[in-house]
Amino acid sequence: MSQQTEEPEVSVVTDFLSQCLPFSALPQAQIRRLPAHIEVAYFRKGHTFHIGSKQTGLRIVRSGAVDILSDFDQLLDRLGEGESFNLEGLAQQQPGVRAMLIEDSLIYSLSIEHYQQLRKQYRVFDRFFHSQRSRRLRRITRLQPSPNALMRSVASVMSQQILSVAPGDTVRTAASLMSQHRVSSVLVMNEQRLCGIVTDRDLRSRVLARGLGTDTPVSSIMTAQPHVIEHTSSLFDATLSMTQHGHHHLPVVEKGSLVGIITASDLMLAKQSDPVYLVQHIGRQQQLQGIQGIVQSVPNLLIEWVNAGMNATQLCRILSAISDAVTTRLIELAIEAFGPAPVPFCWLGFGSQGRSEQLLGSDQDNGLLISDQLTEQHEAWFERLAGFVCDGLNACGYQHCPGKVMATSKQWRQSLSAWRSTVDRWTRTPTAEAVMKVSIFFDLRAVYGERALCQQLHQHMLMRTSQNSIFLAALAKNVLDHTPPLGIFRRFLVERNGEHRDTLDLKKRGVIPIVDIMRIHSLANNVKAISTQQRIAELARINVLTMSDSRNMQDALNFIMQLRVQEHAKQLSNNEQISNFCNPSTLAELERKHLRDAFTVVTESQEYLRRLYRDGL
Repeated sequence: MSQQTEEPEVSVVTDFLSQCLPFSALPQAQIRRLPAHIEVAYFRKGHTFHIGSKQTGLRIVRSGAVDILSDFDQLLDRLGEGESFNLEGLAQQQPGVRAMLIEDSLIYSLSIEHYQQLRKQYRVFDRFFHSQRSRRLRRITRLQPSPNALMRSVASVMSQQILSVAPGDTVRTAASLMSQHRVSSVLVMNEQRLCGIVTDRDLRSRVLARGLGTDTPVSSIMTAQPHVIEHTSSLFDATLSMTQHGHHHLPVVEKGSLVGIITASDLMLAKQSDPVYLVQHIGRQQQLQGIQGIVQSVPNLLIEWVNAGMNATQLCRILSAISDAVTTRLIELAIEAFGPAPVPFCWLGFGSQGRSEQLLGSDQDNGLLISDQLTEQHEAWFERLAGFVCDGLNACGYQHCPGKVMATSKQWRQSLSAWRSTVDRWTRTPTAEAVMKVSIFFDLRAVYGERALCQQLHQHMLMRTSQNSIFLAALAKNVLDHTPPLGIFRRFLVERNGEHRDTLDLKKRGVIPIVDIMRIHSLANNVKAISTQQRIAELARINVLTMSDSRNMQDALNFIMQLRVQEHAKQLSNNEQISNFCNPSTLAELERKHLRDAFTVVTESQEYLRRLYRDGL
């Protein structure tokens, strides 16, 4: 070690710390006080910091790089310029941890007393260092409550245009005002006090039906002292109130003062952005055009859902449910047009649809699984069904698969016994083409029809793969070809030229490796779960993954997917085509830190897979 300690130049240190997390979140006055408590030291490559060394506290890498290692020499993290570590804190999760410099490095050291003082004084500082990387990821991707439409506040949809008449005004005046403004009610106000409401129904039942004249004062036909609702109440509260009292209009108040009105029509319009409403509405359409009209609203709804705080897992389930609903309704329309199926069948969703992890921009991956009662005479009906459904999906924005992984291709439209033979061939001779098809086909789910057929095929798949080390090694090799875009010092490796210059692919380099790794472990261990999250949970339950590894993987997947849907929402808002490419320089510093953490988790999982299938590889 070559070391020289000195009082740091104040401006140099403060300028540097102002750019580093989590110091950048501190008040500038506090940052300016830090240099008095920081020592600067230069260390040679190979120097190691241990627990219990003379100097403790927080170490910040001013220049150089450092590896955080376990007591078994496992690489836990690699830190570069601007990143920091506290060995005592890390040791709470990883006893025996140490830090080894892999470059000549300049290190800033903040004393333990002042480090702990900052943690006590500033919550954001404390949260940054609280526990391990996975905890940081978990905080950023924690589940948010679903923004169900009926949980929104009444104020978000109420009309602030308040039309009013006085109690002595005539029915003709009220009707004229309602007709002029094309509304179905008018409020009766005695100066600033609400005393009644007159609606279209009142005019019909209390005026016309009784033969009253238009000069009748509204006070004699109004609903006096109408029920009101607070502006902070939810749309669910408004719906409940209208149902219980048989009303279609509710005046809205804030601290007793009238601020608006909400109608049953307002509630119906609000429900149209509710995912359950969308799925139900798709199922009622009688023509393709009706389905198209509903699906065309989804991109704008996606923006609304993301802005409302819906997390990526919920979004994927909703978008997959919408895709399922479109597919199901198209099949039902085909059966109405072509007559009933000649033999039992099951429509299969593959890939992201099979895992219920679809997002916007996904193309079709589907197939037909038909009972072994299939004969040549039946094939024309199923070919016609496949063409109708796949073309209908394409018209609704689910583009035809470029690789022809669709029920319209005969190789993706087979009987149960033929599919079993295909699986046998793929697993017996895992060519590059077979491995590509397996990565799509082995994430399968019954979307419509005889689900028992899908269960039988899935069971056969697991039986053929769980003990097939050569096949699993071939899948592992394919996974290892797609590594996360991190360099040796955790710097992002972005595209250097072309259309996507300075960006990285969140799907191909982040999500797909996680999906592929969990699929291999599931096939190897006879895990029946299909969604990636369910696979991770089940693999942890049977001890294939440690609890720590499973949480890290869940957190990494959640964060990358959340970033992906946020990017999609931004692109849609800017009228841009949806893309999975992201420029890391446009992210906040904290997001970049979390993204590095997530990619590091994937890299470690790939390394474990490499060791597991070393012999086969």
